[in-house]
Amino acid sequence: MNIVPNAESPWMPEVFMFRKMRRSKKEVFGPEIAEILNDGEYGVMSVRGDNGYPYGVPVNYVYMDEAIYFHCAGEGHKIDAIEGNPKVSFCVVSKTEIIQEKFTSMYKSVIAFGSAGIVTGEEKTRALMKLIEKYSPDFIEEGRKYIGREASDTTVVKIRIEEMKGKSGF
Repeated sequence: MNIVPNAESPWMPEVFMFRKMRRSKKEVFGPEIAEILNDGEYGVMSVRGDNGYPYGVPVNYVYMDEAIYFHCAGEGHKIDAIEGNPKVSFCVVSKTEIIQEKFTSMYKSVIAFGSAGIVTGEEKTRALMKLIEKYSPDFIEEGRKYIGREASDTTVVKIRIEEMKGKSGF
């Protein structure tokens, strides 16, 4: 935990909201973080689940307008957890390669922290279209029709990013 003296009261520590990266030489920024998020096949969203236990669930997602979007059913563990506490973390790992003889791996990863909530209207439609473009690029027109038929039964969640860290082991 990063603790520094509080200027108003030297006896009361101020706790930084997010920790600094321990291996800062591997930290990546800006465009490389966006590249990792755009290239990732899926991410794992972690929430405070039932009875205070962590709950991590893999989801297909898109990174759009400096936020993370994914779709899901309108009810279930993810939605219940988000409604109970919208604070989430979201992790993406891409371009991994195991280096057996060195007992290590090469990787690129991002972990984002933010608040999750349901979106509607034009924002929901744009996110669904971005998901089609990412995961079904050869079926754009069919995807538009699919969205037209299924959007009312689909929930789209947006993670508003408050902090994001990228790391590269290459």
